[in-house]
Amino acid sequence: MLILVSMLTLSEKAQNIYAELDHLNTHHRDLDAKLRRLRSDVNLSGIFVRDYLLDVASERAPDYRRQLTAFRTQNMATLAELRALTEPTEHHIDSLQAKLEDYWETFEPLFDWTPAEKILQSARFLRREVVPRRDAVLAIAQEIEEINNTNLAAQRAEISRQYAAFRDDLRRVVWRSLLLGLVVALTAVIRLRILEGRSAEQRLIAEDAERRMRALSQQLVAAQEEERKNLSRELHDHVAQVLTALKMELRRIDVGITGPDGGRRAVAECRRLVDQMFRTVRDLALGLRPSMLDDFGLQAALEWHVRDFTRRYGVEVSLHIAGPLDDLPDAYRTCVYRAVQEAMTNCMRHAKAKAVAVTVGSDGDRLRVSIADNGTGLDPARPREGLGLRGIEERVRELGGTMAIDAARGRGTRLAIELPWPAAPEAAVARAAG
Repeated sequence: MLILVSMLTLSEKAQNIYAELDHLNTHHRDLDAKLRRLRSDVNLSGIFVRDYLLDVASERAPDYRRQLTAFRTQNMATLAELRALTEPTEHHIDSLQAKLEDYWETFEPLFDWTPAEKILQSARFLRREVVPRRDAVLAIAQEIEEINNTNLAAQRAEISRQYAAFRDDLRRVVWRSLLLGLVVALTAVIRLRILEGRSAEQRLIAEDAERRMRALSQQLVAAQEEERKNLSRELHDHVAQVLTALKMELRRIDVGITGPDGGRRAVAECRRLVDQMFRTVRDLALGLRPSMLDDFGLQAALEWHVRDFTRRYGVEVSLHIAGPLDDLPDAYRTCVYRAVQEAMTNCMRHAKAKAVAVTVGSDGDRLRVSIADNGTGLDPARPREGLGLRGIEERVRELGGTMAIDAARGRGTRLAIELPWPAAPEAAVARAAG
C-alpha cells in the first residue's frame, strides 16, 4: 500500500513537471512570436513611410493614411497581447507603449505635406524623427526578449531542479520497494520454515499417536483374548466340574442307594454342588457387570465390590462415600465403578498393597474419587502404557473430567479423579429411568 501511494505521488509529480515545462515552452514561443511580429510591423511601417515620402502624387495620401492606421491598430493589438504575456516586465511594456505611440504620432503631419515638402524634408525627417524612434522601440523590444530569455533559463533551471528531485525520489522509492520486497520475502521464508517445522512436529505427533493406537489396539485384543481365556477357564474348572460331579451324584441316586442316610447324603451333596455352581456363575456375571449397579446404585455396587475384593485377596479396603450418588447418570456410575475396580486390581496385582482407601464424594459442582494404597508405588521414569489406566483416562475425559496419579517408589500410589457434576435435567432423567 505504501509503495502504491508513493508511485501515485511520483506519477503526479512527473505529470506536473512535464505540464509546467510544456507551459513554459509554449509561453516562450508565443512571446517570441509576438515580439517578432511587433518588430516586423515597426520595420514595415518605416518602409511604408519611406515609400510614401518618395511618392510625389498627393492624391494617394488618403490610401497611405488608411494603411498606416491599419499598421498602427495591428501593432497596438500585438502590444496588448504582449502585456498579457509579460506581467513581470510590466514597466517595460509601458515604456514600449509610450515609445510606439510617440512613433506613430510622428507620422500624422506627413499626410498634409505637399510634394515639394516631401522632396525637401523627407530625408531629414526620416533621419531625425523616424529612425531614432524606431530604434528606441526595437531596443525596448530587445530588452523584453532578453528578459524573457532570462526568465526562461531560470524557470528551466527550476524545472531541472524539480526533475532531479523527482529522480532522487524515484530512486528512493525503488530502493524502499526492493528493501520491502526483501523483508517480505525473508518473512515469508521464515514463516514457511516455521510452518514446515510445525508440520513435521505434527506429523511426528500423529505418527506417535498412530503407533500408540496400534499398541493399545493390540493390548485391547490381547486383553479381550485373556478375558475369554479366564472366562473359559472359570467355566471349565468350576462350572464344568460342578456339573460333572452333580451328574455323577444324580446317577448314584438313579441306580439306587440303600438306606435313608445314603439318599440324604447324595441329595445334600447335590445341593452343595448346585450352590457352588450358582456362586461361580454369579461371580462371573458380577465380574462382567454387577447388576446391582443398575438395580441398587453406585454405593451398593462399590460396597459389594469392596467386600468381594477383601474376601478374594485378603487386602484391607476402607470405603468412604459422602454425598448423594443415587441420581448419577449411568455413564457416571459406570465410570466411577470401573475406575475403582481397575485401580484396586492394580493395587493388588502391581503395587502389592496391604491396605487400600477408597473415597467417593462431591463438593457441590464436582464429583471426586480417590483410590490410595500403601504399596510399592510407581517409577516416575516408567511410562504408563497399561490398557486399564488408559481406559480410565478415556472414560474420565469423555465426561469432561481429569485424572491425576500421585506416586513415588516406596510411598504408595494415589489415583484422583474429578468429574463435573451432571446437569439437573440429566439427573432428573436418570431418576425417572431408575
